[in-house]
Amino acid sequence: QVQLVESGGGLVQAGGSLRLSCAASGGSIEFYHIKWFRQAPGKEREFVVAHSSQGGYYYGDSMLGRFDISRDIPKNTAYLEMNILKPEDTAVYYCAADAGPIRNIRDAGTVIVWGQGTQVTVSS
Repeated sequence: QVQLVESGGGLVQAGGSLRLSCAASGGSIEFYHIKWFRQAPGKEREFVVAHSSQGGYYYGDSMLGRFDISRDIPKNTAYLEMNILKPEDTAVYYCAADAGPIRNIRDAGTVIVWGQGTQVTVSS
């Protein structure tokens, strides 16, 4: 079973950018939908963006234009590019893999594997 490990989180000033990595092992990410979620303290987990195994891109509410996802198959790693960061983007960010139907691409319920999460803190 594929395993995922996120990295790249940290402290960044508002307006800055950050790139998170999601390194996979035990299987190729090529065959999975790769998703990013985030969870801020006291809030529910929120869908950020997904890249389907068929190559489609899916964005959460208000994510389009600031957040983007990519994957490097040879490196077996996915990335989350975050730009024009705001304090309200502060959260733990999780990458996830699933192989469910596209209609569930924004859902957490079909996720097969979660990463451990990486903290992103945006200062004002």
